[in-house]
Amino acid sequence: MFKDETTIEVIAGKGGDGLVSFRREKYVPRGGPDGGDGGKGGDVVLVADHHLNSLLLISGRPRYEAQGGRPGGTKNCSGKGGDDLVLHVPVGTIVLDANRGNVLRDLVEDGQRLVVAAGGKGGKGNARFATSIQQTPRKATLGLEGEHRELRLELKLFADVGLVGLPNAGKSSFLSVVTAATPKVANYPFTTLVPQVGIAAVGDRDSLCIADLPGLIEGAAEGHGLGHQFLKHVERCRVLLHFVDVSEHALDDPLEAYSTIDRELARFSTELADKERLVVATKVEDEESEARAAELESALGKPVLRISSLQRRGLHQLLGSALRLVQGAPQAP
Repeated sequence: MFKDETTIEVIAGKGGDGLVSFRREKYVPRGGPDGGDGGKGGDVVLVADHHLNSLLLISGRPRYEAQGGRPGGTKNCSGKGGDDLVLHVPVGTIVLDANRGNVLRDLVEDGQRLVVAAGGKGGKGNARFATSIQQTPRKATLGLEGEHRELRLELKLFADVGLVGLPNAGKSSFLSVVTAATPKVANYPFTTLVPQVGIAAVGDRDSLCIADLPGLIEGAAEGHGLGHQFLKHVERCRVLLHFVDVSEHALDDPLEAYSTIDRELARFSTELADKERLVVATKVEDEESEARAAELESALGKPVLRISSLQRRGLHQLLGSALRLVQGAPQAP
């Protein structure tokens, strides 16, 4: 199951208390202060992990709390610091303060770390307060509480290729054929409600990470349909395959279907509109669909690739073209 948004509460460990203590040794009945400092509380740390592709695991618990520091000891020994609590999240996770709404960090690199709640400082033992005037202080301080914060985590997928198109354009069928992913495939709109990711082999040595993204509808840039839930993932795909159904069962005219997606990408951001894109006519399985693909190509004035996932036609050529486009495209932000 995929999850790209969640809210969690994080609490860093409390610092250990300082100790009031005096040396007690044979022949030294009135030794000086030897109370140690408390240990620092553990931090809560997020680490970006390329092995993860969903926030499902971390969303399983609403609250995470790091270990507190230990109290100070005798003989000026400091207490042991609390262990940090390290939480792994997918690369591409945006970390926000849920109450203020500000972005704390965008974790875009594998292994990138962010301390989201700092452990409390340990209290001072009475040895710290000894002076030439006050040689037997009976004062120590308490450890400080760790930071307490509510976080909003949002995942934007990183993929080489993003599949865009109106609902039921054939994206899920394509992904299921060229990768080991198993998206739901059915003949009705919005089969895909959450992103699906798969790896497609291209030749003997190359591969592409492909994301099948939920279908757009008109008004998606304003949040209609699956709206922003879809478009945020498109931003981090390096190139796009724009799928258009040209079969006799298509719900929309091919040119209008293309134009709908084109408008929504442009309305959301100019960066999306300018992203490298291949236009793909899907379900090209007879002379009529081939004719509609040719009409679309003529209307657009640029090449339109033809595929049939059902008949396994044109898939290798499409993957090869996509790979060449990815190799020349800049890294996604």
